[in-house]
Amino acid sequence: MKATTIKASRKASAGVKHALLILLSFIAVFPLYWMIVSSFKNEAEIFGSALLPTAPTFSNYIYAFQSMPIWRMLGNSIVMSVLMTTLQLCTSLLAAYALTRWDFKGKKLIYGLLSLCWLIPVQAIMIPNYVTIVNMGLKENLLGIVLPTAATAFAILNLFQVFEAFPRALIDAARMDGDSEWGILTRVILPNIKASVASLGILLFINSWNDYMWPMLITSKLENAPIQIGLRTFVSSDTNMWGALMAATTISCIPILLLYLFMQRQIVDSFVKWGIK
Repeated sequence: MKATTIKASRKASAGVKHALLILLSFIAVFPLYWMIVSSFKNEAEIFGSALLPTAPTFSNYIYAFQSMPIWRMLGNSIVMSVLMTTLQLCTSLLAAYALTRWDFKGKKLIYGLLSLCWLIPVQAIMIPNYVTIVNMGLKENLLGIVLPTAATAFAILNLFQVFEAFPRALIDAARMDGDSEWGILTRVILPNIKASVASLGILLFINSWNDYMWPMLITSKLENAPIQIGLRTFVSSDTNMWGALMAATTISCIPILLLYLFMQRQIVDSFVKWGIK
C-alpha cells in the first residue's frame, strides 16, 4: 500500500512538472507565434485578439521588401556576425593561451584589467570608438562595425577558464616532443576544447546578430546597415507600420532559426554551460 502511494505521488509530481514545463514553453513560444501570425494580418486585424488571421495577406511582406533592401541587409548581418565571431574567437584564443601558459611580469595586472573592462558599459566607450572609426574613414563600412569588437573581455575570460582547466601534462609532453607554441595550441589544445569554443562561438554570433546601438551610429544608409537597423524604419513618431514590422522581423529571424535547427544541441549546451558559470 505504501509503495503504491509513493508511486502515485511520484507520478503526480512528474505530472505537475510536465504541466509547468508545457506552460513555460507556451509562454516562451507564443510571442514568436504572434509575430508570424501578425505578419499576415491586414490593418483592420492587426490589433485584434484573433489567434489566426481571417483574411491572410502577403501585403505586409511586399511592403517590407519595397521599403528596404532586405536581402542586402540580411547579407550585411551575416557577414558582420561571422566576422565579429571569428575575430573574437581568434583574439580570445591567443590571449587566453598567453595568460594561462606563459609567466611574465604584469600577468595578474592584465587579468585584473580585463575583468574590469568586462564591467565597463558599452555606452561609455561608444564616443571614443566613433571618433576613431570616423578618423579611419570607416563610417558606412562593415569594418567600422566589426573592428571595435574584434576583441572582447567576455570571450577572453571565458576561454581563460577553459585553458586553466586543461591538463598541463599534455602541454609539457608536447613541448618535450619539440612542438611549437602554435602547434600546441592548434594540435593539442584546440581539438580537446572544440566543444567549449563552439559554445562560445554560438553565443558570440547571436550577440553580434542582435547588436543595434553601435551599428546604428556607424551606418545611416540602409544598404550599408544590418537588418536590425532596417526594422526601425517601420516605427516612427507619426505612424507605426506594425504589420510590415512583423513581416520584416519574421524574415530577420530566419537565419537564427536555421542556426538553431542545425545546432540546437550545442546551443542548449552553451546556455547551460555559461549559465552555470
